[in-house]
Amino acid sequence: MFTLLKRVAVAAAFAPALAGCVALTGSALDPATQPAALVANTKTGIILERLPPPVQALDVAVYSFPDLTGQNKPNDNFAEFSRATTQGGAPILTDVLVKAGGGRWFNVAERNELAALLQERQIIQNTRTAVEGDKSKGLPPLRFAGVTLQGGIIGYDSNETTGGIGANYLGIGGNAQYRQDIVTVALRAVSVQTGRVLASVTTTKTIYSVLVNGTAFKFAAVDHLLQAEAGFTKNSPTTLAVREGVQLAVYSLIFEGVKNKLWKFKDAEAGEAFLRALEDQRRAVDFAVTEPGSPEAVSPVALAAKG
Repeated sequence: MFTLLKRVAVAAAFAPALAGCVALTGSALDPATQPAALVANTKTGIILERLPPPVQALDVAVYSFPDLTGQNKPNDNFAEFSRATTQGGAPILTDVLVKAGGGRWFNVAERNELAALLQERQIIQNTRTAVEGDKSKGLPPLRFAGVTLQGGIIGYDSNETTGGIGANYLGIGGNAQYRQDIVTVALRAVSVQTGRVLASVTTTKTIYSVLVNGTAFKFAAVDHLLQAEAGFTKNSPTTLAVREGVQLAVYSLIFEGVKNKLWKFKDAEAGEAFLRALEDQRRAVDFAVTEPGSPEAVSPVALAAKG
C-alpha cells in the first residue's frame, strides 16, 4: 500500500511539468515546431507557369471538380473511412488555372462558392440602399464565362505494383518494401453557348510508398537476447499527386485547344516549342504501348509523373 501511495505522489509531482510540455506542443516555444510553408511547386507546375501568353485570356468557370472514385484509404489491418484522395479538387483546379502562364491564360470566374458571393453582394446593395436611398449606385454585373471546365478525380488504383527485398546474416539484416498507387484525373472544356465539348484530356500520376527497416540481435548472456530495430517510411503526398495530375491536364487541354484552333498563342513560335515537347511525350507513350519490351519504351505513368 505504501508503494502505491508513493507512486501516486511522484506522478502528482511531475504532472505540472508534463502539462507544460503538452501546452508547448505546436507553439513557437516548441523546438520541434516547423513553420508553415507554401506548397512546393511540381515540375509540371513550373512548365505550366512558363507557358507563353495567349492572344486573349480565356474566361472560364469551375463549378466543381469532385472525387468520383468513392475510394477509401487502403488499409490491410482495419476498415478505413477516410477518403483516399482529396475532396478539394475545385480549389486545386482554380489555383492551377490562376497561375497558368504566369496568370495570363485564364480569367477564372468564381462559381464554386457562388452562394456566398451573391449573399455578400446582396448585403452591400442593401447597405447602400439603406444609407443612400433609392439613388444608391448598384454593383457592376458579375463576369460571365464562355467556357466551363468540368471533370474530376476518376480513378484511384491502390497497390498497382508492390514488391520488396530483404536479407539476414548472423543476426544482422534489413528489408525494403515499396508500393505504387495511381490517381487518374479527367478534365474537359465545355462551350457555354452550345454545350459542345471543345477538348477533353485524361492524365495519371503515380504515388510511391517505400518502407525500409533493419534489425540486429545478439545474445548478451545466457537466455538474454538483445535486439534492435530501426527504419523509416516515405509516402508521396496524395494531394500533391492530384495537383500535378490537374496541372498536366490543364497543360494538355491548352494544347488541345491550340491544335483545334479554339485559341492560340500570342507568340506562335514560342508556343510551337512547347507543343513539340508535348507531342514527343505522346509519341513515347504510343511507342511504349505498341513496343512494351523495347528499351526505349517509356510508360505513360512515368511521363505523367515527369510532366
